[in-house]
Amino acid sequence: MTEAIRIGIVGCGSVMQRPYMRLIQPMRATGTVDVTIACDIREEVGPVVQDRLGIERFTTDYEEVIDSDVDVVMVLTSMLEHGPITRAALAAGKHVLVEKPMAVTLEEAAEIVEMARSSPGLLVCAPHVVLSNTYQTMWRHIHRGDIGKVLMARARYGHAGPDWRPWFYLEGGGALFDLGVYNITCLTGWLGPAKRVMAMTGVAIPERVVGGKMMQVEAEDNAHVLIDWGENVFGVVTTGFTMQKYRSPAVEVYGSQGTIQMTGDDWAPTGYELWRNDVGAWQIHEGTDRSWTWTDGIRHLIECIQEGTTPIVQPEHAYHVLEIMLKAQESGRDGQSKELGSTFTPPTFEEEEEEVEEIAEHLVHDWTQR
Repeated sequence: MTEAIRIGIVGCGSVMQRPYMRLIQPMRATGTVDVTIACDIREEVGPVVQDRLGIERFTTDYEEVIDSDVDVVMVLTSMLEHGPITRAALAAGKHVLVEKPMAVTLEEAAEIVEMARSSPGLLVCAPHVVLSNTYQTMWRHIHRGDIGKVLMARARYGHAGPDWRPWFYLEGGGALFDLGVYNITCLTGWLGPAKRVMAMTGVAIPERVVGGKMMQVEAEDNAHVLIDWGENVFGVVTTGFTMQKYRSPAVEVYGSQGTIQMTGDDWAPTGYELWRNDVGAWQIHEGTDRSWTWTDGIRHLIECIQEGTTPIVQPEHAYHVLEIMLKAQESGRDGQSKELGSTFTPPTFEEEEEEVEEIAEHLVHDWTQR
């Protein structure tokens, strides 16, 4: 048995108490990790957090977490605090998992990327969509040419808007940072660094009831983002706290010889559908990882620490996604397209020997093609 990896949590809201704990608790049960200290600015949640986590140490000062003997700092706060806490944790040599976005300014994000390159600690930035088996299988289809040359893409994620914290609607928040970030991460992971962005963004619902109180909305809650990968390859991301329900595929990639589309959302995929001209039918693939969760980055980080490997989720990718979002906001305000200056090396996924295409049992012919 190796010694348990000690985790300190900064931010004890619903994201920590439900999704992340579903992954952490099984690892605690096997002795893989140990949560030793937690932090939240709301002192009143301390007893509840201590009871739920079974820990003695709770604080309202995140520096106490960083100064403690933890190996990993999880940054699960509101968005404006992500950057400062991540910088402090990296400076202390800790491994860090930070929720999205990694920071709310490019200047601070650039400093974090540089720190991550020299820090002994690993940095994993949400979202973690590239870790899902559905995402990686679709990557293989795209990159082995099953749909031909990629020409266009579309992605969408939205809902009616959170009503539990006001910071979603204040400066440093918004639908792009909270929701569109998943789609942009997904598309750039498949298609690589983008060259240019243009967008329409705005506040569609200027007043919201949050926590039982009416508030004025400052951050954009509605956005269409056009992304240019060069060579006339375009994509569009539709996101907002303005969608009640939808049923169409989350992500579609259109190629010269076919189409591939993800069912479910990219943070919770339920499978994918592939159209190939040479087959002449939709190949329907139900998800092989229905239990996969969007908090998988913490499992991946722990695994990388144990094995001494580099995370698949790279800070440079998160920085590029942040630049796209910030430039989209600028474009939404002045109506001009924006050149992108950052780049990254997208993750690659080798063919799996056991990967079998179950085509015969999952063919749906589209008779409109005849």
